[in-house]
Amino acid sequence: METVTLTHTAALARLGHALSDETRTRVLLVLREAPAYPSDLAEALGVSRQAMSNHLACLRGCGLVEAVPDGRRTWYRLADPLLAPALGDLLRLVLAVDPACCSGEGCTCA
Repeated sequence: METVTLTHTAALARLGHALSDETRTRVLLVLREAPAYPSDLAEALGVSRQAMSNHLACLRGCGLVEAVPDGRRTWYRLADPLLAPALGDLLRLVLAVDPACCSGEGCTCA
């Protein structure tokens, strides 16, 4: 059995925080397919450029995406090549969810 450290739990908590927002989740899924410019992400996901900037800043802070300068522009990609298959594994998970527990307003199970 692999030893779980505080670093592991902190990384999972950051991923959980990122995935707790639908737009950030959608950004990660788009970047799973290919790197993209923020303006293209904003247009594809139907959010403002300012909102996209905020989401990308959060994802950068969580260590999940990285900015790559490209002349006067910057594009984004997943920070670790293992993240794309991990997201794919999460998409294949089948969970039995109590709709009364985990609504759009957060988890009320506790």
